[in-house]
Amino acid sequence: MDEKSLLPIIDQMNPPPKAASYRNGNKDAITYAFVSLGCPKNLVDSERMLGLLQIDGYRLVPEADGADFVVVNTCGFIDRARAESFEAIDEALDLKRRGRTKGVIVSGCLAERQQEQLLQERPEIDFLVGVFGREEITRAADRLVGNLREQRSIFRPAPIRALDDTNRLRITPRHFAYLKISEGCDRLCTFCAIPRMRGKHASKPIEAIVQEAIQLSQDGVRELIIVAQDTTYYGIDLYGEPRLAELLRQLDQLPGIDWIRLMYFYPMYVSDELIQTLATAQRIIPYLDMPLQHINDTMLKRMARRVNRSETVTLLEKLRRAIPGLSLRTTFITGFPGESDAQFEELVAFVADQKFDRMGVFTYSLEPDTPAANLPDPVAPSVMEARRERLMAVQRKISRRRNKKLIGQRLDVILDQPVPNERNVWIGRTIADAPDVDGVVFVTGDRWPLGSGRIVPCEIVATQEYDLVAVAISSGR
Repeated sequence: MDEKSLLPIIDQMNPPPKAASYRNGNKDAITYAFVSLGCPKNLVDSERMLGLLQIDGYRLVPEADGADFVVVNTCGFIDRARAESFEAIDEALDLKRRGRTKGVIVSGCLAERQQEQLLQERPEIDFLVGVFGREEITRAADRLVGNLREQRSIFRPAPIRALDDTNRLRITPRHFAYLKISEGCDRLCTFCAIPRMRGKHASKPIEAIVQEAIQLSQDGVRELIIVAQDTTYYGIDLYGEPRLAELLRQLDQLPGIDWIRLMYFYPMYVSDELIQTLATAQRIIPYLDMPLQHINDTMLKRMARRVNRSETVTLLEKLRRAIPGLSLRTTFITGFPGESDAQFEELVAFVADQKFDRMGVFTYSLEPDTPAANLPDPVAPSVMEARRERLMAVQRKISRRRNKKLIGQRLDVILDQPVPNERNVWIGRTIADAPDVDGVVFVTGDRWPLGSGRIVPCEIVATQEYDLVAVAISSGR
């Protein structure tokens, strides 16, 4: 999720008073707004903090203007994400200057990455809460509403086991949820600052993940989206070997879950056992998000990806052979230091040949505290952007051809939300579409009562560049 999200989980028919106060320790009168930025892993952190604040008695409201305080859970991954985080912080601080809110708490990856420097640059921030300080969000809130200004930072070392994510106040639609199976990363790709912000890889025990999945299922989740910094590495720190296949077999048996979707599927530790598990599972849908970043061997080595072109091509062939109807999503970086015209052309030819179902492309973001920042031969920003546009132009043609072939076919679509101001028109997704990063399906259903979370058989009747238009052929289930 790259866009700013001000969380509207509120009965807006009964808005809170503009200036609630902390009287006699009654937290029910204290209101707060929450802005969640960044990736699904950060969204899980947001939901956990929201749950803790709710348990502690604070009241979430949909608007920052008039709330007692604002929490901004930031992303610090690349420069574009940091700019969005700074913008959200500055908007909250502007409300504070105008007396429209009493305090601002900044949490998440940007807080973890910049720490006290962030307070020096923006001294009006009341409290900083690092990534692993999230369990103490209520402590920061208590100190803020109690006018206690000392110890304005809460930072904790990365744990050796991933934190518990149960008892969340979920901000996704009720029918899907992200399930984080591990935290941190051991990869040390030269362009990436995530290990600095989120620490070394730390897995949750299988039994803890299964219990969390059961809780989510009981809360109405039909689509479970598995996330981590590196899903295929799951379990090595706990069990001495990868255990993703075993975990997936247990999740596949859970009643109530219809779709299990895998994200951040790094192209290492993909064993025949894991492929067989994916191919034979009942609930694991044939969709994989596998970030490749490049295909030229020199570039992969400079990025410290620890895979080469030959291994990648072999893996893609094995997956496609074993898993019928597999939809593959990937991401690439253009303009990494030293990328030559010939190396980029190799990437273009690879994309044209592989015909990925879904693809994202990012221009290289120089991160000062990463090894790539010291590499020679930087690529000009205009060249990075031109290469990104060229690669996306290749993908657009692939996407148009793919979508055109779908006209007249029948596909199951999970409905996410109604189209505003339209009668019985819904936005949904096929199994080939993850929330927020892939295309959508616009579904009409004049003959059928439709609703959020229903899985509806549809006939595809038209296409857009990345999206589909469909007609429901029954009310689904």
